Amino acid sequence: MSRFAAPIAEQIWDMKYRLKEQDGTPIDATVEDSWRRIARALAEVEDKPAKWEEKFYGALEDFKYLPAGRIAAGAGTGRAVTLFNCFVMGTIPDNMGGIFDMLKEAALTMQQGGGIGYDFSTIRPRGAEVKGVAADASGPLSFMDVWDAMCRTIMSAGSRRGAMMATMRCDHPDIESFITAKQDSARLRMFNLSVLVTDAFMEAVKADGPWDLKYGDKVYHTLNARDLWNKIMRATYDYAEPGVIFIDRINKMNNLNYVEQIAATNPCGEQPLPPYGACLLGSINLARLVTNPFEADAGLDPEQLDEMVRLAIRMMDNVVDASRFPLEQQREEAQNKRRIGLGVTGLADALLMLGLRYGSEEAAAQTEAWMKQIARASYLASVDLAKEKGAFPLFDAEKYLASGNMMQMDDDVREAIREHGIRNALLTSIAPTGTISLYAGNVSSGIEPVFAYAYKRKVLQPDGSRTEEEVVDYAVQMWRDKFGDKPLPDYFVNAQTLAPMDHVRMQAAAQKWIDSSISKTINCPEDIPFEAFKSVYMEAWDTGCKGCTTYRPNDVTGSVLSVSEKSEDAPEVDEGADVVYLTEPLDRPAALEGSTYKIKWPGSEHAIYITINDIVQGGHRRPFEVFINSKNMEHFAWTVALTRMISAVFRRGGDVSFVVEELKAVFDPRGGAWMQGKYIPSILAAIGGVIERHMISIGFLEGEGLGLKSDPEADRMAIGEAPRGKACPSCGSYALRMVEGCMTCADCGHSKCG
Repeated sequence: MSRFAAPIAEQIWDMKYRLKEQDGTPIDATVEDSWRRIARALAEVEDKPAKWEEKFYGALEDFKYLPAGRIAAGAGTGRAVTLFNCFVMGTIPDNMGGIFDMLKEAALTMQQGGGIGYDFSTIRPRGAEVKGVAADASGPLSFMDVWDAMCRTIMSAGSRRGAMMATMRCDHPDIESFITAKQDSARLRMFNLSVLVTDAFMEAVKADGPWDLKYGDKVYHTLNARDLWNKIMRATYDYAEPGVIFIDRINKMNNLNYVEQIAATNPCGEQPLPPYGACLLGSINLARLVTNPFEADAGLDPEQLDEMVRLAIRMMDNVVDASRFPLEQQREEAQNKRRIGLGVTGLADALLMLGLRYGSEEAAAQTEAWMKQIARASYLASVDLAKEKGAFPLFDAEKYLASGNMMQMDDDVREAIREHGIRNALLTSIAPTGTISLYAGNVSSGIEPVFAYAYKRKVLQPDGSRTEEEVVDYAVQMWRDKFGDKPLPDYFVNAQTLAPMDHVRMQAAAQKWIDSSISKTINCPEDIPFEAFKSVYMEAWDTGCKGCTTYRPNDVTGSVLSVSEKSEDAPEVDEGADVVYLTEPLDRPAALEGSTYKIKWPGSEHAIYITINDIVQGGHRRPFEVFINSKNMEHFAWTVALTRMISAVFRRGGDVSFVVEELKAVFDPRGGAWMQGKYIPSILAAIGGVIERHMISIGFLEGEGLGLKSDPEADRMAIGEAPRGKACPSCGSYALRMVEGCMTCADCGHSKCG
């Protein structure tokens, strides 16, 4: 009998976490084999590996404890991969040699599968003097473009899609350009952006006072603090970026504020980290621990929760010793502090099973109580590990216990730490769990509300046809199993109907007992007034959150998934038109619409003209054929060949975005060229950039482009109904939704962060 609650769960396991040979032959025959592989690998560092292997297997069994995807996919494989999800890299020095040393370190880290975060505030602003070379500085954003190109190159070489976080201080002279950088739909697509907001800035905003933009001791510009705040708010209102990180609060509440200063986070924001810090993540599945769901005596078994936390802490501590690291500095940082991030998933489902409405005062109080229980159990488990294996090397009892976060901990826990030390400097974090939550039976993700209680998912069959299956939320399925067709109670709310302030209340309740931070998206309705939208961020600041990320669907960000209440208990997701997968080529209509682009390659006398024609499927445009022309006969043979090959691929349907990635990965041995301030490695890469830009302009591809602006630029042409959001870059379906700060596909589980 399958352990999986739904076909999508088994498909995600097979695609992401199942160990296979290079040719795709499965090594893990069942999910139990995967659990056994992980348990054995993490028990190998123990003195009694057989004993702990069985205990670890028991924690993994039935999806009670969910290690992060890196651990699930990499532990016990013998492959040269890191088991840590993400890293904050070293401090970028303000000199050319140091900057490109950092770029190399980033490339090596991403090559092993780690997402990265960087603070670009350390680079002098655009126009500042560069002494000794009689030149002006190009500024941090120009170097972010270089990082962006590197990330795409690493991705094109066969790794997962790259994920990067870029932060900049609110007092950096280039902060206004940083805020608006991604309003160019083809720029910095590999980055998430967040502004580092200080306490002083928030005080100036509230006082409507002046604010200095400075680098070093030099003030470059003074503006009104509230005007800058409004610029941040307007950008995220219209474009969903940048996010806001309350950096002084993070440093004040950091257990390690006596040995480190934090200025950046991992790509999804739940792990503020020092230079070379790494995040090691895992989640307790609260939905699996509720006893007597939907009954008057429903509750979370405290003894089972305590046991699960203790096993999870031990497993995660072992990962520090079992994992490889791309860089020696990362290994030293992890070993010296043994930082881990144990979180939860299935919170919303667990609350539903107790009859609590997500976002209510009662639900927030219950969430805070559970988070405190988890924090307490985590600290005591780490103390026990310190007794057995020693405290983390940089532990200093008096300084550690004087940190802002430890001051609220119970006296008995503080005394235990004082007497015995603690194994792990920081223990709790709430990470994005979109993919692993689907894998665990479609439990609600992280601390997010349920997105939709049921939706229709279209599944590609081996013969090219597509069938529909219903994907049902875990708690809703339990309700159906228990009560049949009985309507859902009114406390069953979802992300579509929840007020933004309810989101903030839940985030603040959880944050009180979380050492690091929380990856959460506050969904806002499209018609929320701008002033009300700004109040969400101010409420997050006032209630103790460490950051804030919102998502408001609109014409720029896309509507993502629209949920229609077709029945009281099972709303379905209307996914719009599909990307069509066919084994036979699509027929060509007599007439097609498209766009023509012009590339003037440096050193070539004649321009290259690229025409891309589109076909309309289900009211949505998709690329159908390409023509490449030039008067330069040197290019004739390969342009004809390229035209035919790309058009043949396009006519087969499906996700054809890989064509862009293959073209962008081509490097000319004679060297590339600089175009619009960007280095393009070959003419073929330039053509790939044009095709990608066209795909973005018609809504076929999520905006993660090369950044090449051709002349003329493509106009987006609406034919029939506009797409509901962007197509998934993995499976091509229009089923993307914003979950925990990451666009996640409801059809295949693809997420840039997971």
